[in-house]
Amino acid sequence: MTVRRAPKFVPFMVLGAVVGIIIAAFVAYGLPVNPSFDAGTVFGFFLVAFAAGGVILGALVALILDRLSIRRAQHAVVEAVPDSVPDTDGEDDGGR
Repeated sequence: MTVRRAPKFVPFMVLGAVVGIIIAAFVAYGLPVNPSFDAGTVFGFFLVAFAAGGVILGALVALILDRLSIRRAQHAVVEAVPDSVPDTDGEDDGGR
């Protein structure tokens, strides 16, 4: 049996999207504006681009960490051990 710790991809992708949204807000509202474009429109454009890029980068980071966890995997031996006393959880004990 191989035992390893593998990352969950969804939290990395969500974190990448959140970082992308923060960067989009900084670009739209923190940098000098072009008078021909509204800041909300610029934010919406960059929101889509940076959030999608963040999701992709988050997935790549999770994939790299997953590949590294394969290298650090450990092998364990599993043996079946019969129960000496059967489980009685959920069974009626006959009023005892």
